[in-house]
Amino acid sequence: MKPLPRTAKLITKDRIQVRHWVQLIVFLLTLAIGLQFFLYVRQATGNGPITIARPSGVEGFLPIGALMGWKRFFTNAKWDEIHPAAMVIFGYAMVISFLFHKAFCSWFCPVGTLSEWLWRFGNRYMGHNVILPKWLDYPLRLIKYLLLGFFVWVIFRLSASAISSFIQSPYYKISDVKMLRFFTHMTVTTGIVLVVLVMGSIFIKNFWCRYFCPYGALTGILGMMGPSKIRRNPETCINCSKCTEVCPHLLPVERKIAVLSPECSACMDCVESCPVKGTLIFSTGGKSLQKKWSTVSIGAVSITLFWCLFYLSSISGIWESQLPEAEFRELLQVIDSPSLTHPRVG
Repeated sequence: MKPLPRTAKLITKDRIQVRHWVQLIVFLLTLAIGLQFFLYVRQATGNGPITIARPSGVEGFLPIGALMGWKRFFTNAKWDEIHPAAMVIFGYAMVISFLFHKAFCSWFCPVGTLSEWLWRFGNRYMGHNVILPKWLDYPLRLIKYLLLGFFVWVIFRLSASAISSFIQSPYYKISDVKMLRFFTHMTVTTGIVLVVLVMGSIFIKNFWCRYFCPYGALTGILGMMGPSKIRRNPETCINCSKCTEVCPHLLPVERKIAVLSPECSACMDCVESCPVKGTLIFSTGGKSLQKKWSTVSIGAVSITLFWCLFYLSSISGIWESQLPEAEFRELLQVIDSPSLTHPRVG
């Protein structure tokens, strides 16, 4: 393994990093949602009244359920009534990744944000990150696509009726709490895996996202199919290599006319670091009808789109779960019973 030289100036300091502010806000909001959900579950476990509202945003961490919900929706037009917000958030992630080349991962995903903070920490305090040799890097990058393929194969071979049975199962109704207990009732194995992922992320840029995240594999494929790309003008390029140095995905931007890689997440670091205005652009469409995007405009459109989807789903009744509170509390009382293990469907 060879070291990646320290990036002296990851981003010009006098530039306002809109993306980093969006990341921070979304990350803090995620923590707030997690805390609210924890307090809600604690209240629901007891016998007293529930005074804390259940935050539907927690369902953003149920992408497999969302994928199943979308499969059923396109099959028989039925919306997931148990975890409906999961479908909304998943749908938003797919749309924004198609429009802005995997931008969900670098702008909104809290796991991606944490991963980025960790490798930047490693770069700053150890002087460099590590680049794995190609003979190891390429096979490892296949893992996330294999995981994605497995989940897609399992879900899409299920019939709509089998998915409906799963959505109505006790396990799925309490799956958000199961996810919470992954952290509040952590096993030794879980702890070891998390430590490995954290340490790997400190040494290797985007360790989890680059090698293991099936969600990122899907957004990357959609980004490649989408209309927006980083483009370089070779006539004005001075070959300073700053764009390649700051790329968090180790892409050779300075040698590309257009960045087509599924790893590109439209983070705009390369565009912001380019010293020659207009040499690197992020744009949609061809030369005749080309829309150029700035960091600010990507952030504004992405946030506005999410707010519109949230508002429309709220007023249309497809954001809040329809699971009765009484049934939810009953399931909490038997959450450790064999009847609430993952069901075999199909």
